[in-house]
Amino acid sequence: KGLAQKHGDRYLIHNPPSRILSQEELDGIYEMDFEDAVHPYYLKQGPVRSMETIRNSVTALRGCYGECNFCSIALMQGRTVVSRSEESILREVKRIASRKGFNGIINDVGGPTANMYGFECSMKLVKGACTDKRCLYPKPCPHLPIDHSKHMHLLDSIRKVPGVKKVNIASGIRYDMIVADKNHGNDYLEDLCKYHVSGQLKIAPEHISDEVLAHMGKPGRNILMEFKGMFDETNKKLGKDQFLTYYLIAAHPGCNEMHMKELSSFCRERLKTNPEQVQIFTPTPSTISTLMYYSRKDWSGKKNIKAEHSMQMKQRQKDIVLDPQKKARR
Repeated sequence: KGLAQKHGDRYLIHNPPSRILSQEELDGIYEMDFEDAVHPYYLKQGPVRSMETIRNSVTALRGCYGECNFCSIALMQGRTVVSRSEESILREVKRIASRKGFNGIINDVGGPTANMYGFECSMKLVKGACTDKRCLYPKPCPHLPIDHSKHMHLLDSIRKVPGVKKVNIASGIRYDMIVADKNHGNDYLEDLCKYHVSGQLKIAPEHISDEVLAHMGKPGRNILMEFKGMFDETNKKLGKDQFLTYYLIAAHPGCNEMHMKELSSFCRERLKTNPEQVQIFTPTPSTISTLMYYSRKDWSGKKNIKAEHSMQMKQRQKDIVLDPQKKARR
């Protein structure tokens, strides 16, 4: 059943979420006979550059159990991850590789998070998502069998498809899951660095202040530094000069200028980088961060927090991280 709320002489209808698709249903959807082309109406207006990226990318899964407070993906696709079968994905890759003009590069094999492929919590599949705890925060749940072996096998199989020269992972990865996978994490990272990273790997720590990260529902900076150590050591072993780039957020509820100064110093002194990917927090419907933004309370609802609403002050937080880089360019 849905929900109906009256507003004046009209009603707002909120339909229940769609049921979770089975693997067979997901395979069936993505193997439909799509045109893989821009609609003629839009083509008349000129080329769509993003189409080249989409055309040579493969969706491997739907859903996300990351549940970052500012992200709406779990609300749209669900907290249960459903992965396509390897056979279905390989059929799609072969179809892409046989297409006239294919350049040999698969731009992405992923979904909301690429390395969630191939495993899910057995309890969640039977009883649904837990109401009193999360899969990955504050640390991975012991009931979540983090295992990168299926994704490794999938990527290896795709690399062997005739006509495929390179397979990129553009969806992003959860680095805390690689750290948590004691059986396959190191091997998976080595495969990523050896075959699927072209100079840089993008990850999304979003911040490094543990106070702000707690408001975001993200892992602490100690996990970030552990992963960075693994990444650097792996590339040293492979003889590759590759580096990490970081997505960061300014002006998230609970974040102030002091936190941004801490972030700026940490990036340059510990991460050895000048940040470029800094976005200002944007409230999105139904997320916990949006609730914190408007209520000015933490996600328990018990503690008052700072939630910057002034666009000028939001930009100021962002500039604290970017300014040193801007000055260097002048």
